[in-house]
Amino acid sequence: MVKFVVKKTEKEVISLRISSEILQIIDKKSADAEISRNEFIVQAIQFALSNMEDPLGESD
Repeated sequence: MVKFVVKKTEKEVISLRISSEILQIIDKKSADAEISRNEFIVQAIQFALSNMEDPLGESD
């Protein structure tokens, strides 16, 4: 049987300045998805980083 292993991911607290208009969109989208604003922003950043073109043609 597979055992459950608890994992703690490292996270850091940051401050972010964002326009009121974008924040309203984020709040609406996160509420519609029933996730926190923070989780929505983290997922959006992860998606953007995974799908952006590298101008130098390099990969991580």
